[in-house]
Amino acid sequence: MEKPNYKDLLDAGVHFGHLKKKWNPKMAPYIFMEKKGIHIIDLNRTADSMARAANALKSIAKSGRKIMFVATKKQAREIVSSAAQTVNMPFVTDRWLGGMMTNFSTIRRSVKKMQNIDRMLQDGTLANVTKKERLMLDRERIKLDKVLGGIADLNRIPAAVFIVDIHHEHIALSEAHKLGLKTFGIVDTNSDPNLVDYAVPANDDASKSVKLIVDYMVEAIKEGLNERKSAKENSK
Repeated sequence: MEKPNYKDLLDAGVHFGHLKKKWNPKMAPYIFMEKKGIHIIDLNRTADSMARAANALKSIAKSGRKIMFVATKKQAREIVSSAAQTVNMPFVTDRWLGGMMTNFSTIRRSVKKMQNIDRMLQDGTLANVTKKERLMLDRERIKLDKVLGGIADLNRIPAAVFIVDIHHEHIALSEAHKLGLKTFGIVDTNSDPNLVDYAVPANDDASKSVKLIVDYMVEAIKEGLNERKSAKENSK
């Protein structure tokens, strides 16, 4: 798990915050300076925070627990969904449904409905339905998959959430708090870093910045999963 160096962070634009007028004063410890009305994030603090968050995620993955990735902003969706899938972790990248975690049993019923439609489409159960009925089921399945596909294999509440832009994903963060989950997040200068257990001060709008941080976190999770696998094999 090689940590990105200072140049990597600069090249990805991790240091660019929001306009000074949009800042949250609680981000002051993470701000290096102001330039042309824009806050510049202290990359030394970013690097330290990334390492701390990565080690915690590695530990959670090693224990066999799940980490949910949340990123519904357009520029982060594909990055996060692809990264989460490489480590078989749940993700939400279309939109956050209210109660996705606090009303998990209802969400599971919707997932089962989607899986039942899949099964019927594949096993010939719908052979005698009209084209219109089949088309309606196809559309419903696509709609459900768009919102719930990333959590289809999640059978219990995750141990933690990793959020891109905690300001934008405030509902997901609120639900995580209610359930006492560990919270990780990319926190820009317009957000309160105290709202997450592991805040990574960084640009949460630029895709390069998001990708660099998310990829690093996923590498840490991979290490945790590999260590878990090795421990199991050695115990046999």
